[in-house]
Amino acid sequence: MSETNVTIYTTEWCPFCQRLIKALNRTETPYTRVDVEADAEAAAWVESVNDGNRVVPTVKYSDGSYATNPAASEVRRKLEELAG
Repeated sequence: MSETNVTIYTTEWCPFCQRLIKALNRTETPYTRVDVEADAEAAAWVESVNDGNRVVPTVKYSDGSYATNPAASEVRRKLEELAG
């Protein structure tokens, strides 16, 4: 897979973000990580899909769908679906 099909919106201090990133790294799952505290546009998007709340991790897929605080297995399953 040459292109990353998932963007993960995170913060540095979030334990749920750290757990998801660690699990994805363990299986070498490709992703792009965006820190919502350093990117106001990203923070606004996260808030727009979470009822005005900046909930992280929020994951955005290449098909436009998204998930809030998904398990790594859900992210991998969705990536397989998108690649298929």
